[in-house]
Amino acid sequence: MPFRRSAGSRANRGARAVLTGLTAAALLAGLSLTGGAGRAEAGEVTTAGLVRVNQVGYAGDGAKEAFLLAGSAVSGAAWRLVDSHGRAVASGRTTASLGTWNTAYRAVYLIDFSAVRTPGTYHLVVSGAATGTSPRFTIGSPAEVSGKPAADATAFFQAQRDGADTIPGQLRREPSHLNDARASVYAWPSFTDPDSDTITAAPRKLGGPVDVSGGWFDAGDYLKFTETTSYAVAALQIAALRTGAGPKSALGEEAQHGLDWLDKMWDEKTRTLYIQVGIGSGTEDGSVVGDHDVWRLPELDDTDSADPLLRNRPVFRAAAPGSLISPNQAGRLAADFALAAQRFAASDRTRARGYLATAAQIYGLADTRPGQLVTTVPYGYYPETSWQDDLAFGGAELALAAQRLGDHRASAWLAQAAGWAKGHQREDGADTLNMYDTSALADLDLARAVKAAGKPKGLAVSYGGLIGFVRGQLDTGRDRAAADPFHAGAVYDDFDADSHTMGLAATVRLYQAVTGDSSYDRFGTQQLDWLLGANAWGTSFMVGEGSTFPECTAGELGNLAGSLNGKRPLEVGAIVNGPNGSGQFADGLGDYLDGMRPCPPAGDPFGAFTGHGSTYVDDVRSWQSSEPALDMDASGLLAFALSRGYRS
Repeated sequence: MPFRRSAGSRANRGARAVLTGLTAAALLAGLSLTGGAGRAEAGEVTTAGLVRVNQVGYAGDGAKEAFLLAGSAVSGAAWRLVDSHGRAVASGRTTASLGTWNTAYRAVYLIDFSAVRTPGTYHLVVSGAATGTSPRFTIGSPAEVSGKPAADATAFFQAQRDGADTIPGQLRREPSHLNDARASVYAWPSFTDPDSDTITAAPRKLGGPVDVSGGWFDAGDYLKFTETTSYAVAALQIAALRTGAGPKSALGEEAQHGLDWLDKMWDEKTRTLYIQVGIGSGTEDGSVVGDHDVWRLPELDDTDSADPLLRNRPVFRAAAPGSLISPNQAGRLAADFALAAQRFAASDRTRARGYLATAAQIYGLADTRPGQLVTTVPYGYYPETSWQDDLAFGGAELALAAQRLGDHRASAWLAQAAGWAKGHQREDGADTLNMYDTSALADLDLARAVKAAGKPKGLAVSYGGLIGFVRGQLDTGRDRAAADPFHAGAVYDDFDADSHTMGLAATVRLYQAVTGDSSYDRFGTQQLDWLLGANAWGTSFMVGEGSTFPECTAGELGNLAGSLNGKRPLEVGAIVNGPNGSGQFADGLGDYLDGMRPCPPAGDPFGAFTGHGSTYVDDVRSWQSSEPALDMDASGLLAFALSRGYRS
C-alpha cells in the first residue's frame, strides 16, 4: 500500500410536552415547548435538506447539536424532536446560517436541543422552508452512549493482534506470523527514492534470532512498529488507569498485550531497541516481495514458500546495540513502562518496580541531540519531528510511578520532565494531541506529579504553566470549531483528521479531571458528534457505530475476512483517517490489487459532499481516507473511555 500519512434505546418516559429543565437560554436559541410542524411561508420555495446528527447518541446532561445541510439559504426552517412513540417533545426554528459548505449545499444551520434530557430514542424532522429527517439516535447516560464505542475500540485492537494469542472475534482471526518468534535482524535497506518504500535490493542479514512475535498490526497492512504501538499502549493504559479498568478487564488485557510486545522489542541486556517487523515494499523487479506487494490474510505468510521475507519477516533495529535511543521513541517507551508501574503499584509492587527499572533504563539512554528522528523504515511512513514532548511524557510518568512506589528518584524525574515540557512549549508549530504530539498527556500528568509533590519551586515550568499550555491547545481547537459550519475542531483537509478530533475530545476530559474546569465540555462533545455523524458527509467514521459508517475499510483483514451466514464481517471499532485534502485524490483511487475484493459494489455516495478542500471516500482502495490505524483508535478509545466514566 502507498505511504499512509505525513506529518442504544430506551422508551421516552412520560407523555408531557413540558420539558424538565428547559432554560431561558434554550428558549432564546429557538427551542420551544410546542410540537407543531412548521409550514413554508406563502410564496416560499421549500428546499430539500439533510439532517446531520451524532448517530450513536447524546449524553442526557450534555450539549446536543445537530445540523441542517441545505441547498440554499432558508429563513427559519422548523424542526421537531420526535420520540420513539411519534410524539414531538421539542421544536424550534433555525436561525442564521453557519456558513456555506459547497456549491450544492450553500447553507448549514444549527439545531440545538440541549435542554432535552429524558432518556430514549429520537429523531429530528425538519419542515417548512426546508425538509429533512435524521437517523435515529439515543439520549442516555454517558455510559450508555459511550460504552459501546469504547468497547468496540478495544475489540479493534483485539482484531489487530498478531502471533499465537489472536482472538477470533468477528473477523474469525487465526494465529499469524508465528515465525516472528525466531526472526532475523537485518540492516536498513536502501530505497529507490526518498519518497518511496521500494527497496533497491534485498536487505543484509545482521544476526538473530530474536522473538518479536505478538503485538498489533499497525494499520491496514501487517507491519508492526514501536513508533505507533508505543502511543497506543500509552493511551490504553491511561484509559485503564483513569477509568479503573483492572488488569483482567478487556481493556487491561489489551494494554498488556501491547506492552508485552514492546518488552520484546527492547533488549535490556544488549541495550538494543528493535523498531519494526516486516518490510513494506520489495524491489521494482519483484525479486524481493514485501508486505505491500501481496493482498492476503496474515496466516498465509508462515507457509509462503515463494516469498522468503513474508515467511520469515525481517526485524530492523533503531541503531547498534548500546547506542543512544531516538528521543521520541525513548520518551514514549519510558512512559509506557512507567504507566505499567503505576497500574501494578498497588497490586504487585515487585512487578511494578521491574517496569519502573525498564522505563528508567530506556529514559536514561535518550539521545537529547538528535538529527532526524528514528521512526520507521522508511522514515516517510511516519515522519515525526517533535520529541521534547515525548521526553516530558516519559519523565512525567516516571515521576508519578516513583511517587507511588516511594522511589527517591521522583524529584529528579520531575525536574527533567519540567525542562523538556518547557522546551516543547518554546517550539514553533505545536500541535494538539495525536501520536506526533503527546504534550497534552505529558503536561497534564506532569501537573498531577507537581501537585502531588507540593508544587515545588524552581521547576522550569510551573503547575500553572503546564495547565495554561494545554488550555491553549483547547482554545485553538475551540476557536477553529467556532468558525466551522459543523463545529469541527481539527483540520480535515489533511491527514489524521480523526486522530486529532478524538485527541481533542480526550484532552477535554483529561483537562477537566485535573483542573475541575468544565468550560470546554460543549467543545469536547462537538468533536465526538462530528466523528459519529454530525458532519457534512453524514457518516460516522467508526465502523459499526451509527447507521452509516465505513464498510469498505482500506485494509486486508476487513476486506478478506470470510463471510458468516452469507454476510461479510466488518472491522467493528475501527476508526479510519476520515476526510483528507481533495488533492490527495487527484489521481483517482487506482486499480484493485490482485486478491482485493471490490468494495463498494459501485458508485461514491459521499462525492456530493466534497467541500472546504476536503474529500471522503469509503472504498477499499482509498487509503487516504478509509484506512484504519492503531493511533486513530488509540485516541478514539481514550476519548470514549473517558467520556463513558472517569475515575481520578
